[in-house]
Amino acid sequence: MNADQTELDKFSALAHRWWDPTSEFKPLHAINPLRLDWINQHIGLEGKRVLDVGCGGGILAESMAKMGAKTKGIDLSKKALQVAELHSLETSVPVDYELISAEDLAQREAGQYDVVTCMEMLEHVPDPMSIIQACSTLVKPGGHIFFSTLNRNPKSYLFAIIGAEYVLRLLPKGTHDYKKFIKPSELSQFIRQAGLQMNELMGMTYNPFTEVYSLGRDTDVNYMIATSKNT
Repeated sequence: MNADQTELDKFSALAHRWWDPTSEFKPLHAINPLRLDWINQHIGLEGKRVLDVGCGGGILAESMAKMGAKTKGIDLSKKALQVAELHSLETSVPVDYELISAEDLAQREAGQYDVVTCMEMLEHVPDPMSIIQACSTLVKPGGHIFFSTLNRNPKSYLFAIIGAEYVLRLLPKGTHDYKKFIKPSELSQFIRQAGLQMNELMGMTYNPFTEVYSLGRDTDVNYMIATSKNT
């Protein structure tokens, strides 16, 4: 299985705090409106069949469902999915959650989704290329896939690990492993190998003084890539 048990245990231990906007997941709550709007601008979500790979507690999945998408979320953390399902019941926002890997779902539901999202996940798995290939298999011809991850360079180490985990304490210590960060050039190569077309590279920055996240062309730390599958 393409998963790191240490990573799964780490996020499972925090699962009960997933929907607390003041918890360790505060950054995810803060960036969610930005990434949701960016995805929706590329492909209007209403009426689309959408899959969120590595959905965790369901922050993005539930947001896409609120936009009118028929949404499925998958993850390998049972505790995170239990939290996601409970929140879905509480808010009456329907999301289909399942404990399954992207690779296994790709064997069962190839070409079934208009949109696939895989956000803040690739840097936590042993084989990111396997996930990207599975996402490509899952999306329909002409469909769209959105990825986000962390760049690998001295600046990203300073900001994403030293700054975010140790100085500002935005994230728990040990959240990220710098060796697993992925350069945009590397991710672009994976995307092409999976038969996808890269449409846009977008950076995301954080201002520690205003505590505001913004989208822009600075991809030195956090970045997102919009792709599509040729018909």
